[in-house]
Amino acid sequence: MSFPVTITNRKLEIRLLWAGKGTQALPQRDFTPPKEDSPGGGTSIGAVVGAVIASTVVLVLLIGGILWWRGCLRPKSQMEKDFKNLDFQISSFSLRQIKVATDNFDPANKIGEGGFGPVYKGEMNDGTIIAVKQLSAKSKQGNREFLNEIARISALQHPHLVKLSGCCVEGYQLLLVYEYLENNSLARALFGPPETQIRLDWPTRLRICAGRARGLAYLHEESRLKIVYRDIKATNVLLDKELNAKISDFGLAKLDEEENTHMSTRVAGTYGYMAPEYAMRGHLTDKADVYSFGIVALEIVHGRSNTSARSKGETFYLLDWVSYYLFHL
Repeated sequence: MSFPVTITNRKLEIRLLWAGKGTQALPQRDFTPPKEDSPGGGTSIGAVVGAVIASTVVLVLLIGGILWWRGCLRPKSQMEKDFKNLDFQISSFSLRQIKVATDNFDPANKIGEGGFGPVYKGEMNDGTIIAVKQLSAKSKQGNREFLNEIARISALQHPHLVKLSGCCVEGYQLLLVYEYLENNSLARALFGPPETQIRLDWPTRLRICAGRARGLAYLHEESRLKIVYRDIKATNVLLDKELNAKISDFGLAKLDEEENTHMSTRVAGTYGYMAPEYAMRGHLTDKADVYSFGIVALEIVHGRSNTSARSKGETFYLLDWVSYYLFHL
């Protein structure tokens, strides 16, 4: 349908006329729309706010607990602070890494107990097998000199010394991480329980003696530290999978000295292996290690421990037995 339109002076006027239909009533001023009823009842604003606050608090506590467990919020001990300032030539591990590797120091992973603490077998995430020595706390916590000695020992590298791969210093925990040697100690191989003993032929025994000699010569003459071991014995000589000998715990005898001693030559060792001049007078030279080396050489040749208990409370000393037969041949 079309309508003719007249435009005057470029203006178009449109007028709307009411046809009389609809209503002229106005709505009430106090009108409000009806509320819809919820099927389960409404939730108050206070309840919503309370739930949000409670969730936030729980989340903050959870995050804080995780950070504390990882050591991020725990205050640093003096030993940790000293450790950060030292130049260690070995890797640094976290306590969490060590716990994962050793299954939280599971007794089933314990492979030894030395004078400085227990030793555990562990496996790192990359499959590397390690030996973890958990040093006894004693009085060395926070002692910078103690950490200095560990740093110096970490620089020693020799084929016949057990390699120190890393350490962990957290709180008052001090853990040393060494390479793992498959055949444990010479003592277990020679005169341990029957299931741990290894039949060593004479060329192997000779190679073990030569390896120990090279390791000691390095500590005495070739390294810059000039370390006297003090406690050479079969339990401190470890064997790798090819039955090569490696000296363990080198340098730790000095670290174990009491802080209040005024002598750097405090007698520290195992009776039966110590040279007489050292055991009786405290006179320490590298010759004391040579004496101990000879005692262990006798054990390797004879296949019997230097000291062993006999009936009636008597003690057998291998050196006395050898001396007796030498003088009565």
